[in-house]
Amino acid sequence: MENLALIDSFSEFKDDKLIDRVTLMAILEDVFRNALKKKFGSDDNFDIIINPDKGDMEIWQRRVIVADDDLDLDHLEITLTEARKIEPDFEIGEEVSEEVKLVDLGRRAILALRQNLISKIHEHDNTNLYKQFKDLIGEIYTAEVHHVRPRVVILVDDEGNEIILPKEKQIPSDFFRKGDNVRGIIESVELKGNKPQIIMSRTSELFLEKLFEQEIPEVFDGLIMVKKVVRIPGEKAKVAVDSYDDRIDPVGACVGMKGSRIHGIVRELGNENIDVINYTDNIQLFITRALSPAKVSSIKINEETKRAEVFLKLEEVSKAIGRGGHNIRLAGQLTGYELDVIREGSTIENDDDVELTEFSDEIEAWVIEEFAKIGLDTARSILGQNVNDLVRRTDLEEETILDVMRILKEEFDS
Repeated sequence: MENLALIDSFSEFKDDKLIDRVTLMAILEDVFRNALKKKFGSDDNFDIIINPDKGDMEIWQRRVIVADDDLDLDHLEITLTEARKIEPDFEIGEEVSEEVKLVDLGRRAILALRQNLISKIHEHDNTNLYKQFKDLIGEIYTAEVHHVRPRVVILVDDEGNEIILPKEKQIPSDFFRKGDNVRGIIESVELKGNKPQIIMSRTSELFLEKLFEQEIPEVFDGLIMVKKVVRIPGEKAKVAVDSYDDRIDPVGACVGMKGSRIHGIVRELGNENIDVINYTDNIQLFITRALSPAKVSSIKINEETKRAEVFLKLEEVSKAIGRGGHNIRLAGQLTGYELDVIREGSTIENDDDVELTEFSDEIEAWVIEEFAKIGLDTARSILGQNVNDLVRRTDLEEETILDVMRILKEEFDS
């Protein structure tokens, strides 16, 4: 039967779109029945026979024979005279089946049929794609850079599926060029209209956890558990690990000899500094480990407020806080406690010391905050520091630091 280029080949759709026979036949029948409803008002008296392998189909219309002067609904009934043109011995009340040619539907109906068929095929593809990637949420996925835009990188996988890596889901040091292979986790899949939008992330804590599973056999096998991961993407991360087997050192197994095992993960994350910590239910010990490399003198915990006062010697304060406050912030997130650093055993006489916030009229708030990030919140704690060291440990310019020191020194001189 002539299909008037409605589709090039049913088999082509089946092969190219990976649609099984039953689904393809259902889609085709649905498309043709919609066309029949539009033309005749109902499809109840039509039979559609589709052969997707041969690429052909037949449409048959069933009508009841009525007397020539009793015709009411011509799409459901046929006159005796017209029926006997098909078969001479037909009688009133019998049913006639007659083939409907596609050409009888009209050119506009055929064009609409083709468009509807393509739309249904795409809808089927998008539904399958949505289900496929929904099942991959939280898993590591690799795709190739197809296009780099200012706020997003467009990736394409081996099947030609488009994956989006937004700027905010990229590690700050990430730099991609067309053709690069990129790893991340599938973070979400959303339907935008009828098309699924697949979002990848490289900044998620789950990405780091999955990298541990992928790169460290004991984690993959379940001998070592990743209890919690916190990170500042591209800067620093802390990973708490534990083991079911007392004979296994979870930290040693994850780091490897001279850092051999974790090196690949660090490189993947743009040289993100990763601290691997032994998990423990003893919260004091856990906080102590989380604040490494600082050596904690003692800890006072308030369970109700989930706060902990951490006492350290003066020379350990900056280690506990870390560059930009990253170490103490991540330690707090890892342990679930807000950590307050308290200095002890200072070599500077603090009786006449002044809180840095007292100078807010002369020193900008963001500058005070920069010093606080490294544990320096009083005048004498800053005056006792080396200028070059402060430039290295903060995001402040040397000129700014010298100006602050001048203001503080004038206070004590006066």
